[in-house]
Amino acid sequence: MTDAATRAGADRTDALLAIDPALAPPSSLAPLMQRGEKLGFVVEDMTDVDAFAPTGVDLPGAPLYLLQAPDRGDEFENVSPAEALESITAAGRSPLLLTEGLLWVLQVPEVLERNHCFMTIGSRIRTASGRLDSRTPALWISGGTGRDGKERKDAPKLGWCWWNNRHTWLGIASAGGRTAG
Repeated sequence: MTDAATRAGADRTDALLAIDPALAPPSSLAPLMQRGEKLGFVVEDMTDVDAFAPTGVDLPGAPLYLLQAPDRGDEFENVSPAEALESITAAGRSPLLLTEGLLWVLQVPEVLERNHCFMTIGSRIRTASGRLDSRTPALWISGGTGRDGKERKDAPKLGWCWWNNRHTWLGIASAGGRTAG
């Protein structure tokens, strides 16, 4: 991985090193997130987290690649994923994948900011009938309520939101592109 980062330009600040989603399941990346002393976690009702796969996103076809110009999508706070997708693609950008969002938080932890977190709508689940599941993955900071438990207050959290719902504190993350290193 260090060699790939060096080849890609280790001094770049406009790109992140990403791993093909097939090689880095979200369930293994989420616990690596950290905020202060709090470790990341996946919400209890997302036992199928590893089934969220790239949907409508072209990957470079390399195990490691560069994710260019990631953006948290704060301008899409209070906009549903369904509403934001058209604007993102019209701007020549691509919705972020769940694994890319996790890797972003691992490489730049401060991107996860209370009241300004983000959805990763480039990863969805196809149901047995071929339709898209109505959930979309999101990364935010736990408030320590409900099933999260008080001990997880302020921990990085991998959860989900409904495709047509709006949240005033969740942006919809995107990337300027993806290239093989």
